[in-house]
Amino acid sequence: MADDVADGRLEGPVSATGPVAHRRGRSAGRRDRRAAAAGGAQALVAYFKERVYATFTGLAIVLVVAANEHADVAHALFALVLGVVGITAAGFVSDVVSHLAVHRTFPGRAELAISLRVAGGALSTLVTPGILLLLAVFGVMALGTALRAASIVYIATLAIIGWFAVRRSDLVWWKQLLALAILVALGLLVVGLQTLAHAI
Repeated sequence: MADDVADGRLEGPVSATGPVAHRRGRSAGRRDRRAAAAGGAQALVAYFKERVYATFTGLAIVLVVAANEHADVAHALFALVLGVVGITAAGFVSDVVSHLAVHRTFPGRAELAISLRVAGGALSTLVTPGILLLLAVFGVMALGTALRAASIVYIATLAIIGWFAVRRSDLVWWKQLLALAILVALGLLVVGLQTLAHAI
């Protein structure tokens, strides 16, 4: 039988054992870990993306309401909640539709869990500004004060996310500062455009 194997006449599968199988096992394990890491990274990207969307939307709404001299407290709270919930729902639906278009099936439980976590992160941007506006509804603070505090919260959130993104980059320090300045300029542009859109 050894001669048959040596001459290549032995038919049928030959199991891979020893160092070759060990190397293949390690390679497969590395591939699995890389795939899992890529999925985690994509989920993190989606989380921050939706959180930034919701923060920009909330900030624009707060600025528009603050610019209105005859703003109503209840209307301000309703507009903020409706705007952030609306953009969060749009992001969730776009994930489902995109998955259906690409994979020809609805997302599984794992994908839906990721989408729900992403949506939860976007909705969490409502917590502090919503509490501030609720305090204004119950007369604990003035509406103008609540709106100013809410805008500070939103701006601080964007600043922290931008700084986190820049700090995680592999850029040298001066390029990090330049990237942060560009992000701030683009953020101001986005806020201006969204504020104009909500004010029309």
